[in-house]
Order: sequence, then C-alpha cells, then structure tokens
Amino acid sequence: MRILYHPAVLRHDPGPTHPERQERITAFGVLEVTEPEAFETIEEELHRVHQRAYIEHVKRACALSLALDGDTQTSPNSYEAALVAVAMTLRALADGHFALVRPPGHHAYAAQGRGFCLFNNVAVAAQKAVDAGKRVLILDFDGHLGDGTMDIFYRNPQVLYWSLHQYPAYPGNGSPLEIGEGAGRGFTINCPLPPQSGDDILQHAVEYMLPIVEQFQPDIVAVSAGFDAHWSDPLLQLRATNHFYYWIGQVLRRTFSRQQIFAALEGGYNTDELPNCVYNFIAGINGESPAAIEQPSTSSRRVWEMYEMYLHQASAVLSKHWKL
Repeated sequence: MRILYHPAVLRHDPGPTHPERQERITAFGVLEVTEPEAFETIEEELHRVHQRAYIEHVKRACALSLALDGDTQTSPNSYEAALVAVAMTLRALADGHFALVRPPGHHAYAAQGRGFCLFNNVAVAAQKAVDAGKRVLILDFDGHLGDGTMDIFYRNPQVLYWSLHQYPAYPGNGSPLEIGEGAGRGFTINCPLPPQSGDDILQHAVEYMLPIVEQFQPDIVAVSAGFDAHWSDPLLQLRATNHFYYWIGQVLRRTFSRQQIFAALEGGYNTDELPNCVYNFIAGINGESPAAIEQPSTSSRRVWEMYEMYLHQASAVLSKHWKL
C-alpha cells in the first residue's frame, strides 16, 4: 500500500482557523502526484450514492463560497477538490492504496453535506464495488461515527459497516443498538468508546467483533481511516497512540489478502502527529517496521466498565445475527 495524492485537494479552503485545513496534507511534505480521472467521469461516479440535485447544490454552494452547514465551509475550488478526493479514493479501490485526501467524506449523506464533508468518498467507492457484485466491509476507525456512511448502507446486506467511535460525541448517534434495518439488519456494527479509552479498549473492540467480519467474508475491505482518536487530537478525548494504528494495520494484513484492502483519509487534526499515524497504519498493512513508536495506552477501570456496558448491549442485539 502506498499514498495516492493530488495537489487539488489543497485548494479546498474552509478558512485559516478551521480544523480541516490544508496543513493536514502539507504536513506530509513532498508527495508523488497521481493524476485523477476526468471530472465528467467522477461526477457520474458520484451518482452511485448522491442525489443529482445535491451534487448541483454543492457545485453552486462552492461557486459562491456558501457553507453546507455550520461546520462545513466551502470555497470556489472546493468542488474540484472534492471531486479529486473521490477520484483518488476510486483509484485506491482499484489498486489497493491509501488516498490522502480532503475534504473527508464519512459524514456526508446521500443528499446532505455536514461535519467537514461534501461527498462521501469511501461510500462512492464501496458502492462501485457492490455494483460489481462484491461484498464490502467498511471499517471506520475515525474517532467520530461516520453517520453518512452508516445511513447510506443501513439497509444494505452487501455492506458491513463497522465503526469504532467516541460516544457520546459528534454527530450524536452510533449507539450499540443501531445495527441496521430491513434486509440490512445486523450489518451495522457500532463500537462506542467512552472518553479516555486507550489502546487496550480499542484493540479489544476490534478483536471482539472480528468474528462477525470473518463470517461476513468480504471481497473488499474499505477503511475510513481517521486518526482523531489519537490522544493528541484537539477534537476528541480518546487516547489511542501510534501503536494502535500500526496494530490495526497488522490485523488487516493477517486477516485479509493484501489485494482486498484500500483506505482513504477521514479525520485527524493534529498536524504534527497525523503523518506518523498514517505511516504507521500503512507500515502495518505492508508488514514493515513502524514509522513512529509510542508506548501503548491503557484505560482506567471506570472507562472499562462503561465500555463493557456498551459491548454487552451490542453483543445482545448482534448475537441474533452472528456467532460471537
């Protein structure tokens, strides 16, 4: 796995004090450039998950630098950046790489942008795989629930959406009892993490739910790779370290074939630590030594007790659909 990048993603400008700023990418230094598909082609790909009227709304909003919501600012070049983010994610799907993109995507619904997100990069790529007859696991370890992704696939048994996220926190939902609806019931896994959860709890959540993933037998593993669960991140109160991101990469490498996995950047707002987190995750996937080493973090008894309460709730409803 290697990084896919194009400088157009730097042209999205939500403002100098906005957390989702250009420095999230420039912190990586000089990167090899991957050329995207023609914009007309990418616009057609958007229609896999986004309503046509919403796509036109985003285009108009960006032209006028209008906000999509209180958190989601746009600029004249934001539409181009968002198309390139989707293009890089689709290339990552095709080649098994890591799309280093912005704006992020997992809070974007079919007809609504929010939470810094214009279009849902990973959802578009996942739906393309589904349309080709594939079963897709979306592992979202961003510290916030990817509510847009969850909603898009909430009724779809071809996609297993699995999220580890701080709870309570933005966007507010993502309880362990939210497991899908209709034919998709049982195909959403929410692992709520109490504030101050460390590596020990995050790793336990992965290991506990992994049997469901193995029963699902995905053809494609899409990773919504957000790094705002890191202890230094300014937007959340989780305590993951670079050790966890390397570890989860190793887990994916052991569990799936290398050709099945691709990833796209979601959150992560400490620009000093974000490159270390990303490079550690990729090193874990590639079977290489970690780029940065941190002592794994542990959680207090009180935090474990809250986590275990959430886990028991999730187990009670998911055990009706899977062997745990």
